[in-house]
Amino acid sequence: MSIRPGDETPPVCEDEQHAVMMTLEPKAKNLGDNFMVRRALPAIEKRMVGPFIFWDEFGPSHFEAGKGLDVRPHPHINLATVTYLFEGEIFHRDTLGSAQAIQPGDVNWMNAGRGIAHSERTRAELRATGSPIAGIQSWVALPEAHEESDAFFKHHGVSELPVIEEGGKIVRVIAGSLYGKASPVQTYSEMFYADAQLDAGAALPLGVDHEERGLYLTAGEIEVAGDRFEKGRMLIFRPGDAVTIRALTPARFLLLGGASLGARHIWWNFVSSRKERIEQAKEDWKAGRFGTVPGDDKEFIPLPDH
Repeated sequence: MSIRPGDETPPVCEDEQHAVMMTLEPKAKNLGDNFMVRRALPAIEKRMVGPFIFWDEFGPSHFEAGKGLDVRPHPHINLATVTYLFEGEIFHRDTLGSAQAIQPGDVNWMNAGRGIAHSERTRAELRATGSPIAGIQSWVALPEAHEESDAFFKHHGVSELPVIEEGGKIVRVIAGSLYGKASPVQTYSEMFYADAQLDAGAALPLGVDHEERGLYLTAGEIEVAGDRFEKGRMLIFRPGDAVTIRALTPARFLLLGGASLGARHIWWNFVSSRKERIEQAKEDWKAGRFGTVPGDDKEFIPLPDH
């Protein structure tokens, strides 16, 4: 499947002049040991992009020997969590009994459905020597008809995800469909999620066949419709406008979006189309009804007071 014919950089056309509807600057937070997290979604200006309702970039950081990631067991409902790494490793466990390491280029997709709890940690072997960490943690809201679906966890290795490579461009389709390629990840709504790497001077078009479209730049500098953007920005594109992303330097970015699912309520780790469902989830977590995580059942994150 060709992304575009030829390798030439096309001129900015009139339809692209106002293609970028808004730019979101993530809020940065140091979680300790210089482990930085930058949150782009939800934002005041834009709550969701297609089904994507939560977007965190973490790292690049390096844990010193004896330290590592320790996200204690915590619950989710009515969403899917998506983990994708650039560097390092995270070990996932959940109440279904899943125990899986994720490495760069893999994808962990956890469908919370009616409810699941999980933990994310650094394995003892890596903790002993120290290790790097960098990646994206996102949440995808589920359509109302599937909010109470069965929980499941699925890991797909890097070799399972389709890749398009041509003309100084490498695009890996993480979830959904893009450029005629479909990821094996099971999803419940029309969406796309892809990792794109461009050489300096390469250009990548993004079609208009998705209702909502966004881009998150993790490295380098790009140009869209004559405007320059640096890493650490999320761009939201105007529906129906043609878009071409040009790399001014070697660049890496994530493409995301899909069909709008309508408004969602979000509180702590809970997402739902119904406020009362979130209230029920609070009570379920306090009462221990989510169950325990096999292999990581000695501690958990308590329900916040607020």
